[in-house]
Amino acid sequence: MNVFADGTPVRGRVDRDGRLIEADPPLAALHARAGGEAYGVIAIPQIAALVRLVRRLGILVSRGVIAADGDRDLDLWVRVQPDGDAMNIAIVSWSERAAAEPYPAAGEDRERQFLDSASNWGWEVDPTLRILALSVQLADELEVDAIAILGEPLTRVFGLTADRTGAMPLIDALATAKPFSGQRAMLRNPEATPAMLAGVPTFRQGRFAGFRGNCVAVAAPPAAPSEDTSDALRSRLDLALRGPVHQIVSQADAIRARNEGPLRRDYAEYAADISTAGRHLLALIDDLADLQAIERPDFTIETEEVDLCDVARRAAGLLAVRAADRNVRIDRPAADDSLPARGDFRRALQILVNLIGNAVRYSPEGSSVWIRCEREGVTATILVADQGKGIAAEDQDRIFAKFERVDPSEPGGTGLGLYISRRLARAMGGDIVVESAPGQGARFTLTLPAAGGSGA
Repeated sequence: MNVFADGTPVRGRVDRDGRLIEADPPLAALHARAGGEAYGVIAIPQIAALVRLVRRLGILVSRGVIAADGDRDLDLWVRVQPDGDAMNIAIVSWSERAAAEPYPAAGEDRERQFLDSASNWGWEVDPTLRILALSVQLADELEVDAIAILGEPLTRVFGLTADRTGAMPLIDALATAKPFSGQRAMLRNPEATPAMLAGVPTFRQGRFAGFRGNCVAVAAPPAAPSEDTSDALRSRLDLALRGPVHQIVSQADAIRARNEGPLRRDYAEYAADISTAGRHLLALIDDLADLQAIERPDFTIETEEVDLCDVARRAAGLLAVRAADRNVRIDRPAADDSLPARGDFRRALQILVNLIGNAVRYSPEGSSVWIRCEREGVTATILVADQGKGIAAEDQDRIFAKFERVDPSEPGGTGLGLYISRRLARAMGGDIVVESAPGQGARFTLTLPAAGGSGA
């Protein structure tokens, strides 16, 4: 069903206490099937979370949500707008899809018993461990917005840790698409609450679709005598900064988008400046967290076969808006180009986003950035070339050092991106090098060990 036959949205109204006081029949029926009572608190968690967000921001918010409805899922596009003390709901798109079904595996009873007996700290992720759903109770515990967190990595809410044998049940289950339990974690809330996770895989059309799980708080294990307190301090600092900055960026973007109606242009520009500054701070927090990880003496990266051409296309796609804003064209690998290599997908993507992002940043308006994939014997190579002002020979080693940039006087990154990228590349058995001269642009080359096939 896509709204009403005449295109009218499905509407409802929630009072200041969160009670559904008015509702068109489809919404009223969905509310009832979710366990809600007539004129009771709205029982659809995803819409309830959106209502709370709008109440806090005081502006119109329009978001896509996935709501469970018995043995099916509903894709809804929901608009919530404040109206005095009440909230007006309009569902402008309403469609069904097959619900994800838990994998019926032997030994699942223990996991199901855990899920049934656990708290209401529920979560659901896709096969890449990106958050598809977060219970309102868990979002409240983490002091995050249950809607805004969608699409973020699971590690944004749980710091996963290995047990005493070094095992991580969630990661093992990810490789085998089996149920798991006993995954140790630390909630990324102000108290850094220790927790235990369990989950069951979900499938759509016979394909692994992620995990649905829950978690419970557990007693904190005693600290080892050799525990590095500086690491703990940095982790708490990361936790204390990331959440508030995310909220600043989210609210600034909402103001800039003029969701509530017309807004003076200078105010929208102020909001854009706030959002840009917030994203810069988030990048710095990410870089510092990566810096802490890669400089540990035991830092290693598990490698697998990855398609570097595919990674390059994805990185270019992530930077398409930024390139368009600067009127820079990204010439990415063709859709059928392939370059198998040995590496870690997430880390390779991180490296290429950094290299392509730098190329876009330092390219003149109307120019192009070229990405080329090729195999040279046992080496897979990605070339990122720009038409910028180039890098002098005496600066080409310096830019790979910590907190160094081509021109510190220009606005840009943190001076950690190339340092981290090269360390990551070398940890995967590869490297990053640069060829450039003043006025002739720059050509950064990422190499990784080749894997199978003849490549592109």
